[in-house]
Amino acid sequence: MDVEQFRRAGYQAIDRICDYYISLRDKPVSSQVEPGYLRKALPASAPVEGEDFQLIADDYQKYIIPGLTHWQHPSFFAYFPTACTFEGILGELYASSAPTPGFNWSASPACTELEAVVMDWTAQILGLDKVFHNISEVGGGVIQTSASDSALIATVAARSRYIREHPQVTMEKLVLYTTTQTHSLGKKAGLVLGLKVRALEVTAEDDFALRGETLEVALKEDVDAGLHPFIIVATIGTTSSGAVDRLDEIANVAKNYPFLWLHVDAAWAGVALVCPEYREACQLSAVNTYADSFCTNFHKWGLINFDASCLWVRHRRHLTDALDITPEFLRSKHGDAGTVIDYRNWHLGLGRRFRSLKFWFVLRSRGVAGFQKYITDCIKLNDKFVERIRESEQFCFVAKPFLALTVFRLAPKSLPHLELNALNRAFYAQLAARSDIAITQTDLNGVFCVRMAIGAEQTMESDIDRALDVIGEEGRATLKEWERPSVTSYVDKGS
Repeated sequence: MDVEQFRRAGYQAIDRICDYYISLRDKPVSSQVEPGYLRKALPASAPVEGEDFQLIADDYQKYIIPGLTHWQHPSFFAYFPTACTFEGILGELYASSAPTPGFNWSASPACTELEAVVMDWTAQILGLDKVFHNISEVGGGVIQTSASDSALIATVAARSRYIREHPQVTMEKLVLYTTTQTHSLGKKAGLVLGLKVRALEVTAEDDFALRGETLEVALKEDVDAGLHPFIIVATIGTTSSGAVDRLDEIANVAKNYPFLWLHVDAAWAGVALVCPEYREACQLSAVNTYADSFCTNFHKWGLINFDASCLWVRHRRHLTDALDITPEFLRSKHGDAGTVIDYRNWHLGLGRRFRSLKFWFVLRSRGVAGFQKYITDCIKLNDKFVERIRESEQFCFVAKPFLALTVFRLAPKSLPHLELNALNRAFYAQLAARSDIAITQTDLNGVFCVRMAIGAEQTMESDIDRALDVIGEEGRATLKEWERPSVTSYVDKGS
């Protein structure tokens, strides 16, 4: 492909992307293909001779788009949102046009310097303390692939610090703390690093949040058993319930264990800190006072295309002490002098994508006010959903609604509690079978329920009305089916 061919193909690609978003509302939310559809449609091997690019572009429309689940669809309420903006798309396009591995400052100075700047910009708009800013030269921020990567890197840094201060402690004695509502990233970090992981119990009475007394009991038990807890992963906005662990209580206990690292995972909810009115609920003051590291994903609820996970640390040296490996061929004048950041020492890999460019594009285009409006619009839509669920005689909340997340279940007063899990599994199966809405299930301490997360930028009030209609319709249909004698008898037999 020469420059003029690229120009024509580029024009067509932009046109088709625009058409895709114009027609998005009319598409099914979930892909309707069957497993293995693409292997059946495509040749068994790559072509020997190159093909005309128009054919390739047309095949994208023919084969790939039907296999996509449309996460930006206005009726996509599953998992958590995945951000996509036109500014972000253009940022990715420009970044891919000048590939650079970005492993140190000299590899492409703009990549390192822009990342340092936009991480300070994002820290500022979230209200993070200046110690987390790169300009402080004490702490700082770095773009990671995902919150799982951020948690893994924080765990590596915490482990390195602990072993450095306690050289007699063997790896087998180290313990990583999560809660029973922490994202799987905690267990994954333990699995990758070969560490013991202890999930501390949280209860519905505490809104599924970790309390200080629970942590205190666990610490005493483990220390008395000769173990060494060295990090706790606390959460602001858990996936299943939107729970916010009590950071003040956790820190009050942790002060007696000075080498217990506090990593705060706010992958979804953290971006809400851009709005001052939600900072107390999201415990910003505690984050600024106590957290050793803090993560939020702008690629979830932050208008910046994946991947855009932000990790800030209070002391950057803990990262570099754990991860700095500099062979001769990676040395540079400025790196040796310590006058620049070499971001390869802030993550697990060597090379890095030019991800800061899309941050720069979106932050400048939308401004702080644009981010605030987007977040508050989503929360207002969720407030409407919450109001209708609260008024309903069919449904009840399983967790306290938080920001743009609602967790609920079908719960008619006529049915005994023990049947509700089976009823809701049937209800969710009905919802999951539909192609015009996407919503996910979860389990909260043995209670099967449904979660509704609002975040697609195209979602409007009419989409929430329609979602409520669909949920109500499927709830009534499930109850009608449930009341049939054969179903009742099946449940009575304990199946």
